[in-house]
Amino acid sequence: MNSKKVLILSIFIILFGALLMESKVIHKFLYPKKYSEYVEKYSKEFNLDENIVYSVIKAESKFNSSAVSKKEAKGLMQILDITRDWGAEELNLKNVDIFDPETNIRLGCWYLSKLYKEFGKLDLVIAAYNGGSGNVKKWLENNEYSKDGENLHDIPFKQTSKYVEKVKNNYEHYNKIYGKKGKN
Repeated sequence: MNSKKVLILSIFIILFGALLMESKVIHKFLYPKKYSEYVEKYSKEFNLDENIVYSVIKAESKFNSSAVSKKEAKGLMQILDITRDWGAEELNLKNVDIFDPETNIRLGCWYLSKLYKEFGKLDLVIAAYNGGSGNVKKWLENNEYSKDGENLHDIPFKQTSKYVEKVKNNYEHYNKIYGKKGKN
């Protein structure tokens, strides 16, 4: 093949690739809305933006309902046993199967709602979901991490800091692709 044909083919491939990257079809594949019947139901019940719930599920388990972390967090929203037990008691649930998508999403939405009531701001809620609400409270009281006691300018847990950025990035993409869906 001569150099002119290679150049034309290269330009075509680059343009086609650029079009694909901007395609909503590709974006929807990368940022799916699996389990939408449960996400819609429980985000509404617990007054959450659906896109936050999808963003957390994508970050936590990549929509794998049988996921188990090294710390024994389980299911789509990676619920710890202590959170499962607390939520089951508050919601009066019996015989909780944490790997059941509906149950897991219900408990995850309940917990996110609790964190919103406690902290009120997305960054803090996400940090608490991953790093624990007790840690977030300590960080807010520490001038090294919070200048005003209301916002974190630094998160000392590297994994939690990365997690917050990942969820916020997911959220930005979900809002861009699907539009904002709810409060928060």
